[in-house]
Amino acid sequence: MSGTLNKVMLIGHLGDEVKMHYFEGGGCVGRFPLATNETYTNKQTNERVTNTEWHNIVVRNKGAEICEKYLNKGDKVYIEGRLKTRKWQDEKGNDRYSTEIQCTDFTFLTAKNESENASSMPPQQAKPTQAKPIEPVEADDDDLPF
Repeated sequence: MSGTLNKVMLIGHLGDEVKMHYFEGGGCVGRFPLATNETYTNKQTNERVTNTEWHNIVVRNKGAEICEKYLNKGDKVYIEGRLKTRKWQDEKGNDRYSTEIQCTDFTFLTAKNESENASSMPPQQAKPTQAKPIEPVEADDDDLPF
């Protein structure tokens, strides 16, 4: 196979609120940390050990606005995207690197009744590239069994 693949799929919990950055041309970027956990049993001590890995998530334009509106710290979300490493310089002029997940798709996994905004959650899946705005769904109008 001669092609390459840069794809990331994560399910985790938001470590903070979505931070938005707006640009003059009307575009925007949302950033938030996502925590994923790995749990195993230590064979020698028979203790349960949990390791948390933090990921920097970047979502753009309409997807960023949807995330800012409906995601809160602690919410569970599925993120799909690609790895991107940025190079920058700190205040001392040293080269620094940041690896981020450029989000291309996401699905909210926190149930409506678990969220603070239970009556204004969007449909369960939203793509960042959608052209139409998503209208909030009232809890009384929801016929879904979950």
